[in-house]
Amino acid sequence: MKKFLIIQTAFIGDAILATAIIEKLHAFFPHSKIDILVRKGNEGLFTQHPFINECIVWNKSEGKYKSLLTTLQIIRKNKYSHIINLHRFASSGFLTAFSGAKEKIGFDKNPLSFLFTKKIKHQIGDGKHEIERNQLLIEHLTDKKQVKPKLYPSKEDESQIINLIKKPFICMAPSSVWFTKQLPKEKWIELITYINSNCTIYLLGGKNDKDYCDEIIKESSSTNSINLCGKLNLLQSAALMQKAEMNFVNDSAPLHLCSATNAPVTAFFCSTIPEFGFGPISDKSFVVQTLNNLTCRPCGLHGHKYCPKGHFKCGLGISINTTLIPETCRK
Repeated sequence: MKKFLIIQTAFIGDAILATAIIEKLHAFFPHSKIDILVRKGNEGLFTQHPFINECIVWNKSEGKYKSLLTTLQIIRKNKYSHIINLHRFASSGFLTAFSGAKEKIGFDKNPLSFLFTKKIKHQIGDGKHEIERNQLLIEHLTDKKQVKPKLYPSKEDESQIINLIKKPFICMAPSSVWFTKQLPKEKWIELITYINSNCTIYLLGGKNDKDYCDEIIKESSSTNSINLCGKLNLLQSAALMQKAEMNFVNDSAPLHLCSATNAPVTAFFCSTIPEFGFGPISDKSFVVQTLNNLTCRPCGLHGHKYCPKGHFKCGLGISINTTLIPETCRK
């Protein structure tokens, strides 16, 4: 029996996109065991996942190198036949190289890829979505058909949102870890003003996003906005977004929650661009970005804590298109 370990110890969005690999491996090897290794904080995505045998958590807060060795011991003990490493940094390369697995697969950008049994070229800006790049790692085991990521909110998750979905609603996720990935506050306020009072607006995010979303609600003078930051876990948020009339998000984790539940989504891209391969893939999805030709955009693969040029025209230059607001919620 084949025993797979998928490694993706990057951020939440990356872990969500990794679920496409789970879907495809299960389809081709339904009787195999599939485990996944994620960083601490992302394990909630895989609670009661029907195709995951075990979710291994790498907790770097316990000490990066100590926890790395502890994790390696777990991996070696589990005796995997295949390690599939989606992460492109040395820590995961170390775990892959010394895993003891018969087949060790990863991207050539990993500094320890020379110790893998199979490495695949990873290229940003090649026209491929990240899920396509990831699935190149298992193409020799499966086929070339692309599979979408998928999350599985439980019945308990569904019960936690049942009282929130009794009337039409929109979800907004205004925050991002990176300032330059975040649509400016005044744009979120403008968007709220175009939504009618019969439609509830739920602002989503973590506990650290609560104050920012409180400011947006206050400054918009909205009476139909509710701040849910820190009140829902990842799968509950995904379940809620799946039932929304529309979800408005940045180039960040909530975008990928929508992709993994096929939820309707409008994604704002400021300093980054969808051509990097992290755009929305829901059946009903839209990308909004500045129409101005900025020589400074994109200013990097990831966001920045501040605009390197000091003007943030890539965010401030975005126009709010009211036609993207569903008719049930539009003024």
